[in-house]
Amino acid sequence: MRPIASAVVLALTTLAAPTRGQAQDVADGVVAALSVRLFPLLDAAGQNPAAMARIAGTPEMQRVLSARRDRRAGCGTDLACRAQAMLWSQQEADALRRAVAGETALPAADDGVAAQVDREIAGVNLIVRTYALGAVPTSAIDGPGTVSPQDQQTRLQAADWLAATPRAGSAQRLDPSIDYALALLDVSDRTDAIGHEPLTDGANAAAMARAKRLDWRRYRYGAMIVTGVGPEIEGERLSPFGKYHLRLAARRFAQGDVAFILVSGGRAHPRATPITEADEMRKVLIERYGIPADAIISEPYARHTTTNLRNASRLLARIGMPATTDTLIVCNPAQSAYIESAKFAERNRTELGYEPGRVVRRVSPTELVFRTSSQSDRVDPRDPLDP
Repeated sequence: MRPIASAVVLALTTLAAPTRGQAQDVADGVVAALSVRLFPLLDAAGQNPAAMARIAGTPEMQRVLSARRDRRAGCGTDLACRAQAMLWSQQEADALRRAVAGETALPAADDGVAAQVDREIAGVNLIVRTYALGAVPTSAIDGPGTVSPQDQQTRLQAADWLAATPRAGSAQRLDPSIDYALALLDVSDRTDAIGHEPLTDGANAAAMARAKRLDWRRYRYGAMIVTGVGPEIEGERLSPFGKYHLRLAARRFAQGDVAFILVSGGRAHPRATPITEADEMRKVLIERYGIPADAIISEPYARHTTTNLRNASRLLARIGMPATTDTLIVCNPAQSAYIESAKFAERNRTELGYEPGRVVRRVSPTELVFRTSSQSDRVDPRDPLDP
């Protein structure tokens, strides 16, 4: 009898290279992009048959994956039971962490592959609980929204089928739960996390080109981070506070010692709005204040003040701003005081697991000097709309 590990290798090889006349796994551009964005480590494993075979082939993971298959099979056609069976227990997640630990070719943040796989499995569990099992999302602007019981059953059935239908380059080869989580977001039309990819093109193309040739030493501040304050009225393009933030930003930029204005705000308020706050902020800076397009960086994903700063830190590193360069945070006095507070620092540690940077000093009631942190590069699908 062929050893199980060898059988796994053979199965993966067969999936990767179908023979003539055999049904082939098809690529799904939207789900593939969402997979890379939310689950970079598990997605990379799915695209690496040899690594996947090593992970799935350890004796401990063979037992775990077999138990998970049996758990789903035991549910029959009960969709709620099958959704519950997709959740990873702590013991199962621990086993996967141990199996992945030696895979140095897989992408991870500064804290390593073990921490990254923990975040990704926690993300799978959160998506399943929120979009399949009815858990209340952390924030009212998140989640699937209000749907009828019939529509919810339709979404669960479609996600269950999609998770079982092969997709090229998918981590389905390890376990269907990853694609089940992706399918839940897709059928709920919550693919917000890839709505503006790639960030280096489109609205940011001119700024990215300028950043490549910029002498950062000419500027006291690498960027001015302008935080969002989402409108709460349906159809409102910018909130009253948002308009105030932009006047502050334009006045400060006129001093000439800031390289870029970085506007941050996603499709957050009101819930499921089609309006991206950063896009509207950028438009106002150009059309009303005459700021050059190549001086504006748009960060169109942040849904909270915590992620305003995290995403800004990520994007500034991506465009090549030196890590030792100071930035400014410009916003209204109340929000500025909150960002400087111990309460906000604690919120960052609770929600993100770290602080996305540190406040160096206060310049005025509306300006803080801020130093970004490389910890902000950690991808965390526990916020699946902005990981």
